[in-house]
Amino acid sequence: MYRILIIEDDPGIAGAIQKQAEMWGLDAFCVTEFRNILSAFSQYDPHLVLLDITLPFFDGYHWCGEIRKISKVPIIFISSASDNMNIVMAMNMGADDFIAKPFDQSVLMAKIQAMLRRTYDFAASVPVLEHRGAILNTGDNSLTYAGKKIPLTKNEYRILLALMENKGKVVSREKLMERLWETDSFVDENTLTVNINRLRKKLDAAELTDFIETKFGVGYLIP
Repeated sequence: MYRILIIEDDPGIAGAIQKQAEMWGLDAFCVTEFRNILSAFSQYDPHLVLLDITLPFFDGYHWCGEIRKISKVPIIFISSASDNMNIVMAMNMGADDFIAKPFDQSVLMAKIQAMLRRTYDFAASVPVLEHRGAILNTGDNSLTYAGKKIPLTKNEYRILLALMENKGKVVSREKLMERLWETDSFVDENTLTVNINRLRKKLDAAELTDFIETKFGVGYLIP
């Protein structure tokens, strides 16, 4: 079932779209916390985003740009501000379509279905993992925090991926070394420690302090 993320601060409009989407066999989720939309995006992992321009705290253009830093998911703007300048700006920010309010619900759903067919008949969605606002994109092996990309080596990415896939659980040093062996390079205890320390320094520099916790004699976890 395709998942639609609805980013619309008018609860009446958002609810109506959600109800209509479910009638068309789609799963839909309405954002209600507009301070950190990226968190909702990463947790819900939508196949398509409906995005209004006028939102609390930050406008739709801001969030379109932030989503585009981590995902190629289709984005359709829905807005009453449908003059040429806003339409052009939305497209330049990375939107795939723009639908002016008021709109017919059946037309909106037809456009959504067409966009989903075009996108997912040819390409799979790129999953992302999120914790404390840090977003790990498994499509391009990148880590993003506060709008900035944190460069990772292949080993650092594999370590972080293993830990984020098991949030709240201890991952043993042996399991981490197994993941690093997948890079076709021999990794011993000392090499793992060096990689963990380097990764921690990068996270600390990005103000992600205490992101990785050590369980002495056991392994590591992201609490």
